[in-house]
Amino acid sequence: MNTPAKEVPVLNIANILTVVRIVLVPFFVWFLAADESTGGLFRWLAVITFAVAIYTDKLDGDLARSRGLITDFGKIADPIADKLLIGSALIMLSILGELWWWVTIVILAREVGITLLRFAVIRYGVMPASRGGKLKTVVQTAAILVFLLPFASTPGAWGWWIAAAFMAAALVITVVTGLDYIRQAVQLRATARSNGQQ
Repeated sequence: MNTPAKEVPVLNIANILTVVRIVLVPFFVWFLAADESTGGLFRWLAVITFAVAIYTDKLDGDLARSRGLITDFGKIADPIADKLLIGSALIMLSILGELWWWVTIVILAREVGITLLRFAVIRYGVMPASRGGKLKTVVQTAAILVFLLPFASTPGAWGWWIAAAFMAAALVITVVTGLDYIRQAVQLRATARSNGQQ
């Protein structure tokens, strides 16, 4: 006799951490916007808030997998939380004049585009996150964190150039992995159609 699979409650620690990450986004934006000096208190609060939010991303994923807490809500809310955090950070850095707008636009266009592409081909199959996609997230996060540090907030200063080098690497990986996802989508669709799926 088969034991029915235990239903995972939506209200669990992994999903709570995901919601906490979403809630932290407006605080992060406010701290960054409120700072009036390169090394002010609010700038450091923005750095700490971003770091905590990023840590909850790793923690909720680890907990969901290790404790069997994966839910449909988590599958939807987790990437939304990630994109809200990364997107708000990039937009705020551009508004503050610390990051070129074209970099923010390229990265956000890739993120939104690939998300829409996943939905467009979902009837043919699911495109899992690739190793390159995970690397992209790590490098993007590192680049933003360095940009947020007070020593990197002045364009042209030595700290800013270090942050810019990190962001250049993130930009290259973002574009390359985006193209790879497009290749996967085309291949997935072609395979499904060759098997008679419309």
